[in-house]
Order: sequence, then structure tokens, then C-alpha cells
Amino acid sequence: MAVKVIVELKAKPGRRDELTNVLRTLMAELGPALEGRGSLGSALYEVVDDPDALVEIADWEAAEARDAVMGDPATGEAMAPLLELLAEPFSATVVRIV
Repeated sequence: MAVKVIVELKAKPGRRDELTNVLRTLMAELGPALEGRGSLGSALYEVVDDPDALVEIADWEAAEARDAVMGDPATGEAMAPLLELLAEPFSATVVRIV
């Protein structure tokens, strides 16, 4: 069953633009490969009342597909530059229509 993943990211103070650029690059590089692994795309949003926060909303064919990608060591390597820009660990909430 298809799911949405809401990812909340908090950049180190004043570094949201840099985090945005890293995320866009990561999405462009990984996006095509992830489509074959269950990703249906994603969109990135700025949080209006927090100058350091971003939210990504991603669509996946199934939670298991996303779990497999996130558990892949190559994904961890690709995400390393992003993690260096975060003020705190990101949170991810997986939801589906009831």
C-alpha cells in the first residue's frame, strides 16, 4: 500500500539554503535510481515560521520499499553531506490513507 513520508529537517542556524542545495542535489542524483526501488517522487518545502527548517514529503509504493532504501549502506553514504548540516537528527513519519 502506498505511503507518504514526512521528513522534518532542522539546519544548523543560518544554513537552510545550504541544506536546501544539498537536498536538491541528492534528490536529482538519487531520484532516478530510487524510482526503480519504489520511490514515487518527493517535494521539498521551507517552513514559513522557522528560517532553519525544511520538510520533505515523499511518496513511496510501500513502507517496505522505503525501509529497504534507507537501510542500504549506499544511501547512508549519499546522505553524509546532508547530515553534517543538521542541528539535530531528522525525523521521518510514515503515513497512509485510512
